[in-house]
Amino acid sequence: MRYVSTRGQSPSVGFTDAVLGGLAPDGGLYVPEDWPTFTRDEIAAFAGLPYAKVAAKVLGKFAGDEISAADMLAMCEEAYATFSHKAVVPMVQIGPQSFIAELFHGPSLAFKDVAMQILARLYDHLLGAQGRKQTILCATSGDTGGAAVEAFRGAKNVRVVAMFPEGRISEVQRRFMTTAEEDNIACLAVKGTFDDCQAILKDAFQDQALRQAVDLAAVNSINFARIAAQAVYYFTTAAALGAPDRLVNFVVPSGNFGDAFAGYVARRMGLPIKRIVVATNANDILARAFETGRYARGTVQPTLSPAMDIQSASNFERLYFEGVQREPAETARAFEAFGKTGVIDIPPVALSAMQAVFTGVAIGEDETVRTIVATLNETGELIDPHTAVAVAALRHVTLEGPTVVLSTAHPAKFPEDVAKASGVEPGLPRGVGSLAHRPERFDRLPGEADTIKAYVRAFAER
Repeated sequence: MRYVSTRGQSPSVGFTDAVLGGLAPDGGLYVPEDWPTFTRDEIAAFAGLPYAKVAAKVLGKFAGDEISAADMLAMCEEAYATFSHKAVVPMVQIGPQSFIAELFHGPSLAFKDVAMQILARLYDHLLGAQGRKQTILCATSGDTGGAAVEAFRGAKNVRVVAMFPEGRISEVQRRFMTTAEEDNIACLAVKGTFDDCQAILKDAFQDQALRQAVDLAAVNSINFARIAAQAVYYFTTAAALGAPDRLVNFVVPSGNFGDAFAGYVARRMGLPIKRIVVATNANDILARAFETGRYARGTVQPTLSPAMDIQSASNFERLYFEGVQREPAETARAFEAFGKTGVIDIPPVALSAMQAVFTGVAIGEDETVRTIVATLNETGELIDPHTAVAVAALRHVTLEGPTVVLSTAHPAKFPEDVAKASGVEPGLPRGVGSLAHRPERFDRLPGEADTIKAYVRAFAER
């Protein structure tokens, strides 16, 4: 299995280099040279299998012969043993044809754990084989950082620097990062927005001297292994609902577009997904793009669903690449221009291909609050604001057949907002109840790329 850059100026690489490299040297994102597929019988056989076994089969398609099937299964079994629910991603029914897939039973109570726990094992396996140590630089809008810290804390071959926008994530989200005591973890509160953090991340990866000095790596959803791991729960939930004999829809609360793009990946692999609804909050760059054909960056607005407060969805580049029929020169032109102007006018053929799969819906704050209350009253399920955005979006579209809403975070990650909306105080699950009492450890830095790159270099060299 080979991987190519969406911008076409970097050589193709194998799975190991795509995972450990994260971002391609030319600034593009890695995608498989050819999409692997499953037969209908193989997909049907996923129904009832343990989650780790399905994960091993899906990830094995992308690893090719670089990781043995036995090693991949062992890593998946170890990764998903960290989840508090035996099903890993259980579903609850909220309507006649509507289901919520609970992606928050991992160590940091967010969907990012599903990918991050296996990614940590992949890193350990691949780096150990090469005798390397790497520095992971992570930009988070709330959940990626906590999941990365939980997955990599204490790792022998990996150092983690997690950046988050100061004052723009919840206290619980912050504490999942800043209460880590291990010496291989550093956390940075950056003055600015998540988009500022993401821009600094991309700048760092295009600094070849820094990349070489600290062996820089990324575990954001720009890392294709994250996308591949997230595609797994599309297969498990759809198979449980009758796929491939039944078409299934998905509604995905989306910020950086990695979770929704994972659904596209599953569809390219043969899963019969009818429609993917991309639910956004007021930061509606994706909803506007799918509706109007103009991908235009706006001003980030703080909302009740902070992990989605994004106006530059980096994984959209992967979909654009597919939409323009894998033309790297056009992709590079478009996203280099976007970096300067903040606007891409999607070519009509590409937009038509996107609209055949994706629908965008933007949800306001008042409707988010009303949906938390209504879902509790109608189903007894207490949901977080990000999930509420998706449940609200479900009511704005007409879909045929079973529909799965991806619930991306436990309500206890946003206790004040959930309690204010519903009157119910969500408690932390067993095992993380002491989070509020642990001392925090983090540094504050301005949103300046050079300052943060100097910090990363110093942390890696100490």
